[in-house]
Amino acid sequence: MKVILLERVEGWGGLGDTVTVKDGYARNFLLPRHKALRATSANQKIFDAQRAEIEKRNVANRETASKAGEALDGTSYVMIRSAGETGQLYGSVAGRDVADVVNANGGKIERSMVVLDKPIKTLGVHEVKVKLHAEVTITVKLNIARSQDEADRQERGENVIASQFEEERAADAEAAQDLLEGGAGQQEGEYA
Repeated sequence: MKVILLERVEGWGGLGDTVTVKDGYARNFLLPRHKALRATSANQKIFDAQRAEIEKRNVANRETASKAGEALDGTSYVMIRSAGETGQLYGSVAGRDVADVVNANGGKIERSMVVLDKPIKTLGVHEVKVKLHAEVTITVKLNIARSQDEADRQERGENVIASQFEEERAADAEAAQDLLEGGAGQQEGEYA
């Protein structure tokens, strides 16, 4: 289906471009969200007559998104989640979770704005992109930890999982040394 884009659509083109997209993409995404019009001669005339108004509205939306993005860009959020010893979460963090934590801390984003290639399934500090407008993308940091103390340690740059294994290895080495020094397995005296 041929459509006239009413705003920049990543991978397809900019405002006013006439592009051919799959019918389902046009019917289910572009047309209901007012991102495009069907490419008919009547719609082309309507678009040409309203182009200045559409461009003005698009610039206003972009500026609003930029102002909102300045407040959110680079902010950091802590999420407490259950995880195993290796740092694997007992679930995952999806776009909805990111939107919920940002909105709970005073931001205003929708889950459809969160750009995740795949769900986050490990502890640590993760950078997540948020697309506020077709031309405005910001980055927020998610500090995913099992406790607030662990989140504070991760914020300082410590790899909590590696340090946990290092502490366990040191404790095992100390226990082995205590056994050797204590004479475990050594026999004293004469046995007949």
